Amino acid sequence: MSPKPPQVKAKEVVRVALRLGFKFDRQSGSHAVYYRESDKRRIVVSIHSGKNIKLKTLLGIIKDMGLEIEEFKELL
Repeated sequence: MSPKPPQVKAKEVVRVALRLGFKFDRQSGSHAVYYRESDKRRIVVSIHSGKNIKLKTLLGIIKDMGLEIEEFKELL
């Protein structure tokens, strides 16, 4: 059984991304794009103030970062 992902807001995901070396690239509407030059990874974070990121969206972002759920939790 895989571990349960945490309930997080967009700003917490962005904080983890910045710790991993992602840099803000651009924003279109509510979607902020972060990019890491070292391995050419790109993530898109949906910014909705005060709301938790939906489970499937969060799992996709974690996968795009190249992390497992447990690794993500440790970086929070």
